Amino acid sequence: MRTSSFRRCTTSKTESDLPENSETSSPTAGKHVYGAMLPVFLNDLRSNHHKELVEITLELENDAVVLRNIASVSSAPNASPSSSHIAGDGDNFTGVGVGVEYSVARSLSITSRIKKKFPWLRSMSMRTSTSSSESVTAVEEDPMTARNARRMRAELDRTRSSAQRGLKGLRFISKSGEACEELWKKVEKRFGFLAKDGLLDRENFGECIGMEDSKEFAVGIFDALARKERKTVSKITKEELHQFWLQISNQSFDARLQIFFDMADSNEDGRITREEVQELIMLSASANNLSKLKEQAEGYATLIMEELDPENLGYIELWQLEMLLLEKDRYMTYSRQQSSASVNWSQNMSSLRPKNKIHKIRKTLQCLALEYWRRGWILLLWLITIASLFTWKLYQYKNRSSFEVMSYCLPVAKGAAETLKFNMALILLPVCRNTLTWLRSTKVRKIVPFDDNINFHKIIAFAIVIGITIHAGNHLACDFPLLVNSSPEKFSIVTSDFNNKKPTYKSLLLGVEGLTGITMVTLMVISFTLATSQFRRNAVNLPSPINRLTGFNAFWYSHHLLGIVYILLLIHGSFLNLTHKWYQKTTWMYISVPLLLYIAERTLRTRRSQHYAVKVLKVSVLPGNVFSLIMSKPNGFKYKSGQYIFLQCPKISPFEWHPFSITSAPGDDYLSVHIRTVGDWTRELKLLFTEDDQLAPVNFKATFEELIKMDQLGQPKLLVDGPYGAPAQDYQNFDVLLLIGLGIGATPFISILRDLLSDTRTIDEQTDSNTETTKSDESFNSFTSSNVTPGRNKRSQRIIKAYFYWVTREPGSFEWFKGVMDEVAAMDHKGLIELHNYLTSVYEEGDARSTLITMIQALNHAKHGVDILSGTQVRTHFARPNWREVFTKIASKHPNSTVGVFYCGMPVLAKELKKLSLELSHKTTTRFEFHKEYF
Repeated sequence: MRTSSFRRCTTSKTESDLPENSETSSPTAGKHVYGAMLPVFLNDLRSNHHKELVEITLELENDAVVLRNIASVSSAPNASPSSSHIAGDGDNFTGVGVGVEYSVARSLSITSRIKKKFPWLRSMSMRTSTSSSESVTAVEEDPMTARNARRMRAELDRTRSSAQRGLKGLRFISKSGEACEELWKKVEKRFGFLAKDGLLDRENFGECIGMEDSKEFAVGIFDALARKERKTVSKITKEELHQFWLQISNQSFDARLQIFFDMADSNEDGRITREEVQELIMLSASANNLSKLKEQAEGYATLIMEELDPENLGYIELWQLEMLLLEKDRYMTYSRQQSSASVNWSQNMSSLRPKNKIHKIRKTLQCLALEYWRRGWILLLWLITIASLFTWKLYQYKNRSSFEVMSYCLPVAKGAAETLKFNMALILLPVCRNTLTWLRSTKVRKIVPFDDNINFHKIIAFAIVIGITIHAGNHLACDFPLLVNSSPEKFSIVTSDFNNKKPTYKSLLLGVEGLTGITMVTLMVISFTLATSQFRRNAVNLPSPINRLTGFNAFWYSHHLLGIVYILLLIHGSFLNLTHKWYQKTTWMYISVPLLLYIAERTLRTRRSQHYAVKVLKVSVLPGNVFSLIMSKPNGFKYKSGQYIFLQCPKISPFEWHPFSITSAPGDDYLSVHIRTVGDWTRELKLLFTEDDQLAPVNFKATFEELIKMDQLGQPKLLVDGPYGAPAQDYQNFDVLLLIGLGIGATPFISILRDLLSDTRTIDEQTDSNTETTKSDESFNSFTSSNVTPGRNKRSQRIIKAYFYWVTREPGSFEWFKGVMDEVAAMDHKGLIELHNYLTSVYEEGDARSTLITMIQALNHAKHGVDILSGTQVRTHFARPNWREVFTKIASKHPNSTVGVFYCGMPVLAKELKKLSLELSHKTTTRFEFHKEYF
């Protein structure tokens, strides 16, 4: 039935003004639950006719109130803008200005929502509950009625989420800063290359619109758009392509949702079956290279149908797909905050910024001083030292008689030689790993930046190159020619230095000093060239067999040529033409102590590696060309989380040592490493332990006790050298930890997570000594229980929170440390560790190619508590993290704290993270200290 128009004042009328107990009998009361109360409702509204008025049109149906129109009444005296709030749950319908209408058609189900809004319905429903009990029972048993009721509720909810739909909606075009018109120009250009006879093939549609990496998904879009146009074609013209482009680039969420729905609705009946959902899952998985998801597509399709089709009608409609898309975040509930952004962030970022330019400059200088003062004073001391040595030697030779013969050429060459002797001695110290590891554990670490030892090593090498150029260049091009071509009068001044015989240029070159100098320069050119990043990382393409001169092996072996250089340097410094007294020949004084220290270190490494020969207890081949080794822990072998070891396998090479981060915790009674096969040595090691038929088999399913007793005499010998210090080992010195690993770069942080978890477990065990927990796990992380020494937890009591961000491209990578993730989720009851996994191979959330995966992920996590990609309780995020947002949130949550930022990965991201650390330290009261190591 349709009512006549009626009027209601909205300036003062509220819900409480509606009559609570008004009742009017009606012959249709049993048929229409709320029909008898409508006249009372209208009379109540008309009683306010003297106030500001709006006109409302309602339509009553069997079980719903349909709001048809709200408008200001222009004929009413003194009419003014007004608003009416009659829809349930906060829906607002506002009429603004005379003659402005808001026409809507919104069904309001007679549920608790409407009863809360219209109290008179509560009493009415109580009166009619007995008479209509049979009809209600029938309605409950009718699946279509239940489906319609859910649809009405979903339409109400949709208005509340309409502001979010445009932000989180489907995107068929990847996120880009370019305007749609600019993107179309690129599509138009690609059409010119791909089209034949003015027609674009269906298979080339994806490449043309920029979906070259997901062509199957693009074909699905093509077919959906073609069906919409009532066409069955395999080729399209440029005009038709433009029409398709306008649809997929439409900013309307509803339009994009319809395309997404049509992709699954292949028979165009407005319904999607489980088989069609499964096919769409397969397309999405293929677009994101998720083979494991494709294998489980049938199960996930069933999961979606169970959630969206509780009436078991066998199909879902557009509104149900929309409901799941808009409400997916509500499904993502966690027992703890291991993978969601922390809540209740402090919003005081703006107040922490400097008030004026003076404060800003002072804050900037303060941050730069805190960040660089250790590097600064070391470099300054080094520069002052070499400048002083150069000046001292220059002044010394300027006052000698030889200056009259060879002028400034000789003093400059000798000054450069003095800096060379100092730098050749100093360059050995940054690579004395045992010494540096010991110094890291002392208070010296507070004033010396040990993390930059390799960078300092490279800086000194660059200074040596400059010194060689100045020293050799002045000899060969300046003072040698002056000496050879000097007059007899001038030569008589230095004739005693050359045994009263004037040398020739050839004799100077072929003498002991000349030959040793030329040989040293040649060897150093070879060693330094092969040590550059281009040669060391095989970035230089050379023809065979010269290509063997590139790579890590070439760098490693060529660097050992420098041992010959030091011997020649001692000889070179002992046969000087112009210096004859032994105490004036200072080369041996410079290099003797560092050289002896380095020789002692290498000797210690050799002897220790023989003592630390280990047995391989377990080998696990993991996805992503990675395998793990679990080895017996040598007696007396102690290390800290974050440190690394060197491995050598004499069967592969008796000289090569390769570094790997330790992934086991210090309290474990075994050593574990994860190795990515990226070079010859690692590939041979993997084959040696997994595919060599001559070796004793490794029982992957054996228990720890069984593995200890295994006869491993047939296994190749594996030597361990270490442990050695790394930046991550200083994690205990910070209030908050931000651990960031790229791919295999997560390895140094796994040991830290296990160590923190062990400390937490120890505290819990001490608190409740009567509770004993035993946890078994098939992965290496639960290979054996950890033995935690008393008092270990004291060193990490300062840490109040640890954030771990793991960014990887391969979904199989999550298998590497699955045990650690599960263990943290199960044991970290205090929320000390917050885990975040990011998979960059999947398109970012909001992209149409990953939308369905996001839905499945949310549903599966809500139902089973497991992420579909990582197989753990930790949710996997798509694409790359927003690092600025990550740093900002940590700074907001932990004001006046020191955050240790530890990064292990490729150098390109290190620059961004370091910049953010400086910026946030400058803008907030939180101090970020950045530490990096590359793999």
